[in-house]
Amino acid sequence: MRVLMVSDVYFPRVNGVSTSIQTFRHALSCCGVEVTLVAPAYEARPETVLPDTTLGRIMRISSRQVPRDPEDHLMRWRDLMAFKKTLKPGQFDVVHIQTPFLAHYAGLKFARALDVPAIATYHTLFEEYLHHYVPFIPKGAMRGLARHFSRMQCNALDAVIVPSRAMRERLLAYGVEAPMRVLPTGMPESAFVEADGAEFRRKHGIAQDRPIALFVGRVAHEKNIGFLLQALQQAVKQRPDMLLIVAGDGPAREGLREEVMRMGLSSQVLFLGYLDRQSELPGCYAAADLFVFSSLTETQGLVLLEAMAAGTPVLALSEMGTKDILDVSHSAYVSENDATQFGMTMAKLLSDRESLAKRGVQAREEARQWSDLAMAHMLAGLYADLSGRACGKRLEEADLQLS
Repeated sequence: MRVLMVSDVYFPRVNGVSTSIQTFRHALSCCGVEVTLVAPAYEARPETVLPDTTLGRIMRISSRQVPRDPEDHLMRWRDLMAFKKTLKPGQFDVVHIQTPFLAHYAGLKFARALDVPAIATYHTLFEEYLHHYVPFIPKGAMRGLARHFSRMQCNALDAVIVPSRAMRERLLAYGVEAPMRVLPTGMPESAFVEADGAEFRRKHGIAQDRPIALFVGRVAHEKNIGFLLQALQQAVKQRPDMLLIVAGDGPAREGLREEVMRMGLSSQVLFLGYLDRQSELPGCYAAADLFVFSSLTETQGLVLLEAMAAGTPVLALSEMGTKDILDVSHSAYVSENDATQFGMTMAKLLSDRESLAKRGVQAREEARQWSDLAMAHMLAGLYADLSGRACGKRLEEADLQLS
């Protein structure tokens, strides 16, 4: 099975979509699926084709920065269409679109050129955060536009993959009629690595006995990090020695720094920026006593599973995609959507680090239920089903023409 995957984002741009693509590429290679990924080039003079003997190829398309968001790049349409001209019938069995921008429209053209099914993963609930980036358009109007484009794009596909039940319900409410399959991103075995939390604390000058709450993710408005700061303001009344680490970067970082100073929390918050996923992030998880998460718009909550796989217990709001994880977890703590209650719970949990450590062992075992190989096998089955149906349809059309 050969799959052409198309995305407007991939590493070195760090976010949940990049992580999901990388996880599935690795796991799919163990299921007999070869993936060729088309993604932006982030360097000035890219190599067009980067070979990868075990995972297929990465086709890097020249790109330019997105206005107001320098982290992201838009692939150049003319180069995407130049790539389309190189495609030959029989080269791929399925086109899998990962993002709804240029990749969506290019992916549909690739699928037509190849005469194969086109599917997409709907990763992001755009209606909940686009207004942060286009503030001059009324929030209600942006929500309506996001729903309209989501419905139009999804209904142009042969199938849609959603990472959670909540996302499926939301798309059904939009009027999406294309077949949908709930298929979250799984946890690779590398996520269960044992790391040295004590060394991480020494490196960053953090006392070994200081209680740490950790947030990992894009530092953006939709992550609701301001809620965590409000909760922290409550928590330090009981645990003035606690520290909140924010690991990640994004457009809200400077505003949050200023908010921390206004709230008088400068000695209780540490912004670390992006951490390398292999060499630094495991140690950060291991150093933390508690992972905290308050996003209201998460489509899966993959980072919750990462924390659990690292043996770090979770305190989170059960909203949208995180419900699928939190509803079946016996190791995670769930708070109401109230910053005062969240902060009091955080302080109480951090006052018993021994119990948290025991809960972390349980969290690691629960995370193993979300295997990347199990999810990849299901995705490979969907590819085969769609490809087989498309092949059958072509044979029926050929028989009609002959008769």
